[in-house]
Parts: sequence; C-alpha cells; structure tokens
Amino acid sequence: MNTINLIGRLTKDPDLRYSPNGVAICTFTLAVNRDFTNQNGEREADFIQCKAFKKTAENLANYQQKGSQVGVVGRLQTGSYEKDGQRVYTTDVMVDRVEFLGSKAVQSNQGSNGDPFANSKGPIEVSEDEIPF
Repeated sequence: MNTINLIGRLTKDPDLRYSPNGVAICTFTLAVNRDFTNQNGEREADFIQCKAFKKTAENLANYQQKGSQVGVVGRLQTGSYEKDGQRVYTTDVMVDRVEFLGSKAVQSNQGSNGDPFANSKGPIEVSEDEIPF
C-alpha cells in the first residue's frame, strides 16, 4: 500500500505548467511541521515536493498561494536523473486530492465590516488546544 496524507503550508506560489499534450501539472512544496521540537525548543519542518495533475492542478494554482494551508492525499513516487555526471534521486508526492484548509491571511485579516471570515478562502484554522476532544 502506498498512501500518504499530509497537512502543511505552501512554501511559495504553486507552479502551473502544461504538458505538450495539454495536461495541467502543478508542482509545489509543502512545509509540514514535525510533532516534536529540537534541542533548542524550536519546531522543525519537512519540505515535501508534490505534483498535482489536471483539474486538481488548475484549482490549486488558481485558488492557493504561498502560506496557504492544504491537506494532501496521494502516493510517494521515487525517481532519478543525471545532472553533471551525478545521479540525483527524487521523492515526490503524486497528489490525488487536495483540501483547501485556509490561508495565512485568515489569521490576521478581517473584512471592513469586522467579519473575521470575510477574506477567507476556506475553513478557518483551529489549534489543537481549542478542540474539546
């Protein structure tokens, strides 16, 4: 079984391109926090390369940006290529589904009428401390 579920933030705007056959391909890097802190008490993150295709790719590129939080369901795929005579190995998440969880702007921006959800692109973020179970 090869299934991966991740929640993280986009490290930069998604990069949308099209194959010669017209298939949309969106590449992005997802920063996923680790569950623990290092020796200095700082939380570290893993930076995971992801690829989405077709309508999922277009939606991601059109509606998400750097700092947006997303949930990703997909599978791991490894590969390799030659660069300057050296073999470079890659590991990517091939995305099957993306859930838009919110953007960084939701945390600090409010609409002109005081509505905290006025500028939201999706569900609000809730910390684990606020969940009653």
